[in-house]
Amino acid sequence: TGLSASRYLPAVIKSEVPMVANDTGKPVTDREKPKKIMTQPLPQILDDIESSIRLADEAADNARKAAEEARKAGEKAAKEAEQVAADAIARVEKIARDAMQLAELLRAAIKDATAALDDKLTK
Repeated sequence: TGLSASRYLPAVIKSEVPMVANDTGKPVTDREKPKKIMTQPLPQILDDIESSIRLADEAADNARKAAEEARKAGEKAAKEAEQVAADAIARVEKIARDAMQLAELLRAAIKDATAALDDKLTK
């Protein structure tokens, strides 16, 4: 013995409407279906609304969790990139120090060789 909203709808809504042009100029073959609010019982509509709100809340929670995971992953990647960069800088600095030592040794060797040649040429 459920309530049927259709028995409360005006006869105009239930009746067939002949083809006429609407305000957009497009032909209309029959009247639009009545909105859910006119055909479903209020408790069912409220249940649907509550369900939609719950689903939206769950989706928002999932989005928050995904954003938090993305933030953590980004922070982890940044830390790893920072460590890789620091390691690369340390290697480059060591290579530069070694190159400077070799340049100093080469300068000293050239200086000694020049001095030795000078001595031989002046004698």
